[in-house]
Amino acid sequence: MTPRTISRVGLVAKERVEAAASVLTELAAWLEARSLQPVFETFAARLAGVTTGREIVSKEELPKACDLIVLLGGDGTLIGMARRVARAGVDVPIAGVNFGSLGFLTEITLGDLYPSLEGVLDGTAPIEERMMLHAKVLRGGGCFTDELVLNDVVITKAALSRIIELSVSIGSDRVMQVRADGLIVATPTGSTAYNLAAGGPIVQPVVDALLLTPIAPHMLTNRPLVVTGTSTISVEPNMNGNDEVFVTFDGQSGHALQADDVVTIERASRPLCLVRSAQRSYFDVLRQKLKWGER
Repeated sequence: MTPRTISRVGLVAKERVEAAASVLTELAAWLEARSLQPVFETFAARLAGVTTGREIVSKEELPKACDLIVLLGGDGTLIGMARRVARAGVDVPIAGVNFGSLGFLTEITLGDLYPSLEGVLDGTAPIEERMMLHAKVLRGGGCFTDELVLNDVVITKAALSRIIELSVSIGSDRVMQVRADGLIVATPTGSTAYNLAAGGPIVQPVVDALLLTPIAPHMLTNRPLVVTGTSTISVEPNMNGNDEVFVTFDGQSGHALQADDVVTIERASRPLCLVRSAQRSYFDVLRQKLKWGER
């Protein structure tokens, strides 16, 4: 693997994780000892007590201000940064260090941190491309919402609403009519998120596929479906009376849908570059997080 040219390293930390403060300070010194410039995201700087003498930028500015992002946090923190990297239109890799609970995405442990960074610098670290989704909500002949998503797009009913009905198409082909609490359209990376909780399949992240998983379907014949990653999926809610239907993107943003809205989902033009742990495979992570083999 050809080493990436890295001179500036962005540092991000999950908010209110005080234990990350000493790691940020130590990491910044480690980078500077190798003639690399640490670039602190605003909250990470505050957490580490950095006020002057080092560059500090916002979360939105960070992707274009560095060549690598080191993130101390959980999967939610990484998803938020992945969406910002995608919106910035850059291919800056993210090394996620687990300060959360599950950590399917932030799989690098504190003990792996410096060996993983050495691997990025010398070109030996595994950097995996993860599919992202480009989702739009079409309304009244125009584009109402335009989002880039790492895990999933979810169309669901309100808490007290009855079952909703969704028409699902791929390209010009009608695929299914879903009567359920909702529908998840997920990437392979997102297969271990809401998709897994809803009974969908686990798909290895390098597989070129999209997953459609009904949430608590009313019909037993509405089963999860795996389709090619080149598919363009359209979801139309069939709304009657007081139906309330919502769309959410990675669980981090979303809004109510109106009658005649169409949600379209396809592969984004640019994947996320994720630094993998050189010490553990994807299946090692699955066995650990899902406790496979334990009695």
